Amino acid sequence: MELSEVVLRPIVTEQSMAGMDERKYTFEVDRRANKTHIRQAVEAMFEGVKVAQVNTVNVHPKAKRMGRYTGFTRRYKKAIVTLTEDSKNIELFAEAE
Repeated sequence: MELSEVVLRPIVTEQSMAGMDERKYTFEVDRRANKTHIRQAVEAMFEGVKVAQVNTVNVHPKAKRMGRYTGFTRRYKKAIVTLTEDSKNIELFAEAE
């Protein structure tokens, strides 16, 4: 697995945005990736970033209904990446000028 295939997308929720103040960033990652792969991928993707800690969560599918039709949401792996104090911030949303 290549490092560019590990981090799929940032997760944008109220809780993940509040965590950015504490230098915690949330990403959806490949389900096969382990914490070492995630650390290496984030440090390679973002210049000047040093990862202090990686926490992972396997998000299980939830049952959903639309009328009489039932199904499940998809399952995925979520990584919460904490940066060191001397690290640069990850600029997920660059301000347009």
